[in-house]
Amino acid sequence: VQLQASGGGLVQSGGSLRLSCATSGFTFETYAVGWFRQAPGKEREGVSCFSPSFGTTDYADSVKGRFTISTDPAKQTVYLQMNGLKPEDTAIYYCARGIIKCSLQPDSFRYWGQGTQVTVSS
Repeated sequence: VQLQASGGGLVQSGGSLRLSCATSGFTFETYAVGWFRQAPGKEREGVSCFSPSFGTTDYADSVKGRFTISTDPAKQTVYLQMNGLKPEDTAIYYCARGIIKCSLQPDSFRYWGQGTQVTVSS
């Protein structure tokens, strides 16, 4: 199982970024994939999750209405469109593969990709 996140960068407050998570080594249509982030000195927190088996998505309250998770099954890639970025969104963003059901709890995810840095300037 492999996951590789990309697409991070430096953006001004109010700007947008789209993160990509390229996956391989598992049945893409079965397992949930989530996005997480970790800011300096803070615990890793769940941002968004998609479960293809249940057809469900979930978002942290702090990103609802601004972030959108989507997938391209043909490319086995999960995206996180981030609009209206705020300085408090600054963190390293990770994608991970979980079990079948969606969750925003990091402990539910066994396989992790390397992170991609997102920095939002004020």
